[in-house]
This record gives sequence, structure tokens and C-alpha cells, in this order.
Amino acid sequence: MFKIIRKKNRKRGSALITSFMLMTLLSVGAVTYVNSSTQVIRNSMRQTQDVQTAHLCEAGVQSVLRNFWRPFKVDQNFTNLETYCAGASVENPRAGILGPVSDIGKYSSAVVKYYSPGGDPYSRIVTVRSVGWFDKNNNNLLDNGETRKVVDVTARFELARSKVFDYTYFVNNYGWMDGFGVNDLIVNGDMRSNGNFNILNGSPTVNGSIYAANNEKLSPPAAGLINMAPVKWTTATYAGQAAGNPRMRQAYNSTNHGVKGTNTYETWRDFVFDDTGSLVNNRLSGTALADATGIRGWSRTSVGAAPTYNLLDTTPTEEVIMPDLSDLGYYQNLSQTYTDPKAAYGDGTANPFFGMPAYIDVWDQTLNAGAGAYRRITTNGVVTGSAIIIGTTANPIKIHGPVTFTQDCVIKGTVSGQGTVYTGRNVHIVGSVRYAAPPDFRGANMQSVDYANEKKDMLALAARQSVIMGNPSGFSFPYPLTYMTPPFTQGRYDENHNWIPAYDAMQVDGTGRRKYQSTFSDATLNGIADGVNQIDAVVYTNFVGGGNIGVGGGGVTINGTIISRDEAMVVWSLPIVMNYDNRIRERTVTNAPLIDLRLPRSPTMLRSTWQDRG
Repeated sequence: MFKIIRKKNRKRGSALITSFMLMTLLSVGAVTYVNSSTQVIRNSMRQTQDVQTAHLCEAGVQSVLRNFWRPFKVDQNFTNLETYCAGASVENPRAGILGPVSDIGKYSSAVVKYYSPGGDPYSRIVTVRSVGWFDKNNNNLLDNGETRKVVDVTARFELARSKVFDYTYFVNNYGWMDGFGVNDLIVNGDMRSNGNFNILNGSPTVNGSIYAANNEKLSPPAAGLINMAPVKWTTATYAGQAAGNPRMRQAYNSTNHGVKGTNTYETWRDFVFDDTGSLVNNRLSGTALADATGIRGWSRTSVGAAPTYNLLDTTPTEEVIMPDLSDLGYYQNLSQTYTDPKAAYGDGTANPFFGMPAYIDVWDQTLNAGAGAYRRITTNGVVTGSAIIIGTTANPIKIHGPVTFTQDCVIKGTVSGQGTVYTGRNVHIVGSVRYAAPPDFRGANMQSVDYANEKKDMLALAARQSVIMGNPSGFSFPYPLTYMTPPFTQGRYDENHNWIPAYDAMQVDGTGRRKYQSTFSDATLNGIADGVNQIDAVVYTNFVGGGNIGVGGGGVTINGTIISRDEAMVVWSLPIVMNYDNRIRERTVTNAPLIDLRLPRSPTMLRSTWQDRG
């Protein structure tokens, strides 16, 4: 019995010890759990505070950059940035701003660094330091003990090469093609509008993409839609036509341009026509219709055929900002300070124009005892006032670099060289303009084609007011003046919601002339004007691009681009053929065009770095 009792006592003692040990373990576990939970809560709170203060910093950065971006986008120069940011440093912050974010905290942000990288006249680097904190006592001061974060954000403001020059036809307000059949209008290149794009009363042939974009700044606002699919050639049909036309871009051929997706293809994809629309390396390949509803490949080879569509992407298009030529002084300075920077061409041969200034030379038959000689009409790249320049096959206009006319440039005939004419008022094209040495885009080796075309003639005509085509003395209502006056021309709002009135060709400007007229008399232009049947040029205008073309028969060929806010070309004889000149488009290897004409630039802003300073 005793032994049995002792055994029972030992078991009871063991149970008590076990219970005590379990209680101890549970207590330790509970303490550990509480400590762990507390640490998790602490970490969560720190993470929440870190996120919130980061958002406060970001709000400050956005406020500072937005204050600079809006005037930069409108003015398209660095004047505002220079005024408020020059000399900025950590010790001398500029353009400071203090603000709240409701129910979270405050931010204080300012520019602490500002410079032009490598002296680049087209770029400025802005570094914004932003402090975000929980202002517990709401005194707008960062006090000891208040949770905070400091970040530095760097942004690049740049007047970059404008994307408007990627298109054969670009119009800011409303794109339209009215009354053309498949053989009446043939566009070999891409087309774009910053509003709707409408094809009316017929169906032209468009061997390229068409873009439209939603635009709330137009009046009425544009939904950004393309109303119908035009006819488009197959790649094989296009290749057959291009074989006999040196001004058309090439048809896609995997042997010459690389298999889709390869590095070779990426090099040349933007310079060829491909009737099939697809996404290659997350970017549109071939041709498509792109608008506010997304991007659609399409096929339609005849008027009687119903178009077929292939949805590629539902992402809506966006407005492409047009350059603004309002600041004529900028272009005068560009002309006066220009020296050709290209020492050698891509093939390694020397550039004979290296280091030369901007100029225009015209043939003057009265010089050299009546035998004639070239006369330079520019002074340091500038023509003060207006001038008439006429070239012939034997004695073409010679242009080099960016040249500025403070008023009008009246031009016709043959052109030699590479350069841009900027005008403070109008460009008047009063006859065909042709290159003495035009490019030829044919050839199996694309690099060899580029090497050859880099040396050929190229002209840009850029007007602060309008590019007027044809003889103004023959202009009347309805053609073409109806299309150069409201309500056909459209007003718009700028980025600051200031109203920009519609262009009205009948208004009289400071020269005492109507806007569509030249500073030279109608009688003077009537004496030299011919039918406009060919324009070899990149044409850019702040307002209207248009007039009477093809007068007298023969149709019209445009080799280059037409870029305007309102387009008002009235075609008097058919067909009209438009061929894109891809030498102004950036090459992926150099990020520069084959020929740099110093074309108008567009404002961009790119944030490049975010540094958390704790």
C-alpha cells in the first residue's frame, strides 16, 4: 500500500511541475507575442508615416514643377525658368512653395540646383528639394520631434525635336479630307490631327497611319475620333509603285529591313511602309487608325470593300504639342549664331559646309556687267523686312542653315542646299519649289541610301503667321478664303485657358495688309506667280497652311510635310500626291535626324531621378 501511495504522490508532483512549466511557457509566449505584435504595429506605423511623408514630398515637387511647366509649355522658351531659378543652391533655394495636404501634413519645396547640361541651349536641369512633415502644432514650421522626410527630385526641361515632324500631314485643330477619290489623293506617309479627323465625300488612298486625339482646348471640344477608314494599298502594291518613284519611302521587306523584333528591324521600322498593323516590342508596327478609342489595324483595298479591323490596343491617343514661333527674336539669334557643326557625313566624307554660317544666295542678273552673279541677301543670317527669292535650274536659290526673314519670304523655283527659312510674317509660295538635287529612297541597303540622301538638298519653310500657296491676287470667296476665315478656322484655349481667336485671313495686320496678302503688292506677286504643282519642302505654319494649288492643271506633288493649325489647301487639278521625307525623323542610333534643319522645337519635361535623403 505504501509503495502504491508513494507512486501516486510522485505522479501528483510531476503533474504540478508540468502544469507550472506549461504556464511559464504560455506566459513567455504571451509576452513574446505581445512584443512581436507591438513591433509589427511599430513597423506598420513607421511604414505608414514613411509613405505619407513621401506623398507630402511628392505633392511639393509636383507643385513646383507644375508652376514651371505651364508657362514653359505656352511660351516655349526658358525665360520663366531663368527668372525664378538662376543661381539656385541649397544655401540659396529659389521658387519656394509651402502647402498643406488635408488631414496629413505640410510640404515645403524649392529649387536647389539649376543649370544647362554641357551648355546645351535646348535643355535645363532643375533639382527640387522637398520636405514633407506632420505639422502637429500647425505652425507651418518643422519643429523638433515632428516626423519628416526629405527628397531631391531632378527634372529635365527641354525644347526637344517636335513629333509633329513625323507626319506627312499634321493639323492642330481638325483634320479633314473632302471630295477625293482613291486616285485623286494619295498620301504616302502618316497623318495626324490634334482633334477629330474626318474623311468626307469620297475615300482617298492613305498608305500610312491616321491619328486623332481628344482635345478639350478646341471650341467646340474634339472627341478625338476618326470617322472612317480610307483605302490603303497592300505592301506588295505599294512596293510596285515605289520602284518607279524615288520620293516614296520603301515598302517593308524583311531581307532589307530585318525580321520584326530584331535590332535591324528596330533601326529601320519607322522609315518603311507596312500595310499590316501590329504591336512589335510594345510599339505600333505598320499602319493603323489610332484615336480616343484605341489603336486598330485595318485593311481596305478598294472603295467597294468594307474595311476590316484588328484591335491592337485600347489606350487612347494624346495631343502632340505644336511648336510656337511667336518669339521671332529666338530665331533671329539662331540664325545669327549658327555655324554648321557637322565636320563629316555619315560615310566619313568631309562636309564642305562645316563651320559656315547661315545664308541665302540668289542669282542677280544685274551683277558682273550684266553677266550675272550670286548675291547674298542675308546679313548674319537675317533678312530685315521682306524679300522675293526665285531660283532656276541653271541658277538655283542657295540656302545654308536657319535663315530668318523679319517679315515675308516670297519663294518659287529651284533650291540647292540644306536650310530653313523662318519668317516673322508669311511665307508665300508663288510657284513650284523643287530641289536641284533631290533624294532617292530606293535601294536594297538602307544605310547606303541614308549616306547618299544625307548630302542631297532639303528645305524647310516655317512661318510665324501663315504659309500661303498660290497667287493672292486670285483669292476670293468661296475659294480659298472661305477656308481661311471663321467659322472654318477655329479658335482654341492655351494651357492657361486663355482664348486664342480663330485665324481670319481678311483681317488687316500691322503692315496695313490683309493677313493672307504679302507685304509686296498683289500686282508684284501677280507678275511672278506660276501654278503651284510641286512643293519640295517641310512646310510649317503657326496658323494657316493653304491657298490655291494645282491652278492651270498638272496636279500637285508635295514631297515633305504640311504642318499647320488650320489647313486650307484648295486643289484645282488632280491628282495630289504627298510623299513623306523621312530625313527629318530621328534615327534610333544617333537620336538625331539624318539632316538637322534646326526645325521648330516642342517643350517636354522628364523627371529623371528621385533621391530619398531621409
